[in-house]
Amino acid sequence: MTIRTTLSAGLAAMSLTAALGASTALADPVTVGLITTLSGGGAGLGVDIRDGFQLALSMSGSDAIHLVVEDDGQRPEQAVQIADRMIQSERAQILTGIVWSNLAMAVVPSATAQDVIYVSPNAGPSQLAGAGCTPNYFNAAYQNDTMHEASGAYANVLGYENTFIMAPNYPAGIDALTGFKRYFEGTLAGELFTQLGQTDFAAEIAQIRASGADSIFIFEPGGMGISFMRQYAQSGIDLPIISAAFSFSQDVLPAVGDAALGVINTAEWSPDMDNAANQAFVAGFQEAYGRLPSVYAAQAFDSANLILSALAAADINDLPAFRTAMRAADFDSVRGAFRFGNNQHPIQNYYAREVVSVDGVLTNRLVGTAFEDHQDVYAADCAME
Repeated sequence: MTIRTTLSAGLAAMSLTAALGASTALADPVTVGLITTLSGGGAGLGVDIRDGFQLALSMSGSDAIHLVVEDDGQRPEQAVQIADRMIQSERAQILTGIVWSNLAMAVVPSATAQDVIYVSPNAGPSQLAGAGCTPNYFNAAYQNDTMHEASGAYANVLGYENTFIMAPNYPAGIDALTGFKRYFEGTLAGELFTQLGQTDFAAEIAQIRASGADSIFIFEPGGMGISFMRQYAQSGIDLPIISAAFSFSQDVLPAVGDAALGVINTAEWSPDMDNAANQAFVAGFQEAYGRLPSVYAAQAFDSANLILSALAAADINDLPAFRTAMRAADFDSVRGAFRFGNNQHPIQNYYAREVVSVDGVLTNRLVGTAFEDHQDVYAADCAME
């Protein structure tokens, strides 16, 4: 089923007083197409992206954007059809919203070739960060490898020496294990690719049990992570787990439950980050939606404010000027200071977070820094300067 929503930023149905975005002098709103996963096992991720993006528009008080939201059903062919329709029928000049890297690889090259700007609030496949970089593609979140590189680096700090690593077999999963291994200094007790959407991990848990590992690194986002952690908790294995934020983000913690307590995970953002933009975002998200935001919501919030900042500075019909305004990233990010590299992916800090319980609610709190001012390795293969 396709879910389709339209709204203008200035008419969003929320009464929030914070104003983090910039005003714009554009006479007509720019159509932004947000394609994300709102049904099926990955729906929680897409819902947070949609809600974070819409919150930024509401808090800005700007009428610069007319937002069109559609559900990709986590199917690449459906995402491509929606993107084509948005570009051709809706006259969308900016697309955003995709959760999954295989969907991004299906949509982004075609959209950017049509002089449409694509702003990623999540997926950052290596192909689009390196030789496949393009002036019309911006990633406002991370490059796929980098959170996992941070996990590998922080595993060294924790003293892990023989880690079992596991991720689903799709572009982001491949990037995840590649990234972890790039900075991990120990040995691997085992390495497994699972199926995208898998929910039964009995065979994998048996392999972990027999591996002799002293620790586990997993990348299993959304429902996959929930299923794995529930089954792992029941297995009786008591090895420490390190992960990127995806498997222990706010969207999945309530379903995982106490099995997640104490898990270390890495990200460029945490809900307890001490800056004014983040404090306003977290409070606004809780007021609007009655729940804590996830890393997906934070990245989408920043994506919207990035677009608003560029629209305030340049005419989108002058693409070179608009791209320059996008590259400036002239807004207050919830993650703190960051800048774009030559491949238009963030150069930023990555942090270690621990899953804790605060007043009975599972969430993440900062416990360390894995990287400062970190850039992805694929930028060296990007021809842009």
